[in-house]
Amino acid sequence: MRLLLIEDDARLANRMAVRLASDGMVVEHASTAAQALQFDDLTSFAALIVDIGLPDVDGVTFIRRIRSLGLTMPILILSARGTWEEKVEGLNAGADDYVVKPVRAEELVARLNALLRRAAGQAGERLSASGIELDLRQKAAWVDGDPIDLTQVEFRLLQLFLLRPAHILGHGEILEHLYPAAKGREANTVEVNIARLRRKIGKDAIRTVRGLGYRLRR
Repeated sequence: MRLLLIEDDARLANRMAVRLASDGMVVEHASTAAQALQFDDLTSFAALIVDIGLPDVDGVTFIRRIRSLGLTMPILILSARGTWEEKVEGLNAGADDYVVKPVRAEELVARLNALLRRAAGQAGERLSASGIELDLRQKAAWVDGDPIDLTQVEFRLLQLFLLRPAHILGHGEILEHLYPAAKGREANTVEVNIARLRRKIGKDAIRTVRGLGYRLRR
């Protein structure tokens, strides 16, 4: 999943990005609210992680701005401030969860996964659609009850389809979720990974929508 981390502490942001990447998440970083708003593809982020103490505007104001733009992705507040009044203010502004620093990486990952599952209408530890199941904690996958082996990239790709089973996923959106910046990107990267995944979950499991992208079989 592609996440946007808005955090002005560069060292902390780097540590978080590395840890989240080990769980198959692609993290883009902005150190200010203004930098975050400069992304022209904000709708492609699966979730936002927002520090309240940003240098240009407080995180609560930024979250209100995001919601005023009609953006509905989950937002997790990560803050050193932890009074109940501050938590209530952040949640009322449009955040979906509030985590107080310091926080263990395992808890942060678990909370993000929970937010992503709820956003997809699936509350358990597993994602499922069209006879395909993914266990996000164990990093395991099944097709019609039979286990399959997936690479990390294949797992992330299938997770994206299961989180958005009714959506057509465009080439650019898939690429942004699989690889940060330009690293690992080639002209045929998406096609190659789709072909590899089809060999493992069934050639008809992912359908090509001509001129638009790909969609999970209904």
